[in-house]
Amino acid sequence: MFDNICKFLVENFSSDFATWLLGESINLTELSPKELSLEPIRADALILLQSEQSILHLEFQTQVDAEIPFRMIDYRLRAYRRFPDKAMHQVVIYLKQTNSNLVQQNTFTIPGTRHEFAVIRLWEQPTEVFLRTPGLLPLAVLSNTIDPEVILTEVAREINGITELRTQSNIAASTAILAGLVLDKEVIKRVLRSDIMRESAIYQDILQEGKAEGKAEGKAEGKAEGKAEGKAEALLEVAKNLFSTGMPLEQIGRVTGLSIEQLQYLQASESNQ
Repeated sequence: MFDNICKFLVENFSSDFATWLLGESINLTELSPKELSLEPIRADALILLQSEQSILHLEFQTQVDAEIPFRMIDYRLRAYRRFPDKAMHQVVIYLKQTNSNLVQQNTFTIPGTRHEFAVIRLWEQPTEVFLRTPGLLPLAVLSNTIDPEVILTEVAREINGITELRTQSNIAASTAILAGLVLDKEVIKRVLRSDIMRESAIYQDILQEGKAEGKAEGKAEGKAEGKAEGKAEALLEVAKNLFSTGMPLEQIGRVTGLSIEQLQYLQASESNQ
């Protein structure tokens, strides 16, 4: 879920991430892993953006992974094969603090070959970097601070100042989920507004999926629209009720047909009401 939220942020606020990671606000567009023949090599977690001159490759990690160095050189060679004239910037961003030495690794080395990539440990980064642009606000609470709750409060003030409603709701929802890595849900609930999260793209995707399933059933009965609305709301209500029982998300997913990622988002959203 955290990977998906980070991917959502990068793809929707690419200029903010380019300014942070590349030092310049450039227009970046999504690069499909298929163009690099990357499937099925963990393409679901791969974030690739490109401009005319360069490729930005990002990997967000909540846990250490000994395979990261190999993936970096593998992706670099595949990108070179497809775009030999483009520079490639590779960055592994660790979200959650750990004492493992693996988060220090920034090279892949075998006899005769050495490849380097950048590594960012968010808990070592200055907070002010993430307060400058909307797309980076959800990462601020994971930065170098002794009091994440204070930073979350500051982020909430910044979010309340965002005038575009959909952007505001997406940033708030993303912040709530990522803050769960370092803060208790009751703290997040107290600091962040819950009403705006229901306007976020992820929540709406859950609602629309329920409506689509309802329409499919409703058409067979000749009353698609009403059935769709009822089905969507019913799915959400069933999921919410099952959260309170302590049922595992995998089982709730089987009951409702919602994905684990959607249930995790919905659960985070509901905890902030």
